[in-house]
Amino acid sequence: MSNNSFIVLKKELKDAIRDRRSVMAALSYSIGTPLIMCLVFIAMIDKFSSPDALYINIAGQDRAPGLIRHLAGADIHSEMNLKDDQDSVKDINLIIDDDYQDDLRRGLPAKVLIQADFSNENLKASISRLQREISGFTQELGAIRLIARGVTPGVVRPIDVEVEDMARPEAKGGFIIGVALFTMIYSVFISGMNLAIDTSAGERERNSLALMLSLPIKASDLVLGKLFAVACFALLGLLLITVSSKIAYSFVPWQELGVNVNLSFGFIVMLLLVCMPLAFLAAVMQLFVSFMAKTFKEAQSYLTIVLIVPMGMAMVTGYNIGPDVLKWLPVSGQQKALMEVVKGNVIPWDSLLVATAVTFLMTFGLAAGLVKMLKREQTVFGL
Repeated sequence: MSNNSFIVLKKELKDAIRDRRSVMAALSYSIGTPLIMCLVFIAMIDKFSSPDALYINIAGQDRAPGLIRHLAGADIHSEMNLKDDQDSVKDINLIIDDDYQDDLRRGLPAKVLIQADFSNENLKASISRLQREISGFTQELGAIRLIARGVTPGVVRPIDVEVEDMARPEAKGGFIIGVALFTMIYSVFISGMNLAIDTSAGERERNSLALMLSLPIKASDLVLGKLFAVACFALLGLLLITVSSKIAYSFVPWQELGVNVNLSFGFIVMLLLVCMPLAFLAAVMQLFVSFMAKTFKEAQSYLTIVLIVPMGMAMVTGYNIGPDVLKWLPVSGQQKALMEVVKGNVIPWDSLLVATAVTFLMTFGLAAGLVKMLKREQTVFGL
């Protein structure tokens, strides 16, 4: 890095720091996202660990007292037991057949009918909960019938499958780890975006870009200075979101889910080292796209569309729904390796090194193209 590039770097950082509102807007994602995710995870854990009482419409409950007691034990009640707040009754009807008791006495299958809109997303969890409890009661009745006839219930279960989960607590929260890493890696592309637009399309609109290029400075030095400035903000955003996540996630009761999400100091260092090439790739990509745009607003529109690509790659990797080739590519390759680190597994050095090499090649290619762009009058004057 030459002296001229260092001067440009200081100039860009100084200009960016002066605009405090822009800095806070750029870094608000890194600070606010972990807090929001923390609240979401706490709400989800509270919902799953202690589900609310379910009130439904039950017709003919006097015909099946055993079933009603079983449902009450699972906190599923008839709307008749709810004195106030009738709006909390789910639009689910459980109709017990008139011959329910007679069928049970004769050893025949007793019939119950569940009426509901199964396409309603708000009712799916409640319907599944009701079906699960009725199925459990059915199994209990079946076992009692076999015992009454002198038959052990194990006869209808010829194979008894025992499961022993050997996974570490850190590896059980795959979905949670994927979401957390997605927000961290995506911060690299968000944190430096405002500075990238301002130092490219913004400077051209203020006519300061042409003035800088009229000075005895190479286009390559100018590109390097701007590139390092944007990358510094990208890495700062990554550091902030990692520290914020470490603090925020410590308040989430992960033990209730049987998982352990712990961002250790070693992982934070590993995250910064692995994502450092991504910071430069994000910076040069945003600069390249911004210089292609003619105005500040146009650059914002272009970058909003371009950021869909890394976001999509990070999402499919976090949910493990993408092809294997993604582990050799930027963003997805780094995220895949970091997920293995969090789970306590061996780091896939082969895919990580290839993904890092591809990241550097794309960075150098875009930087070279950016230098050529700044040598053209169409780019400098937005023609």
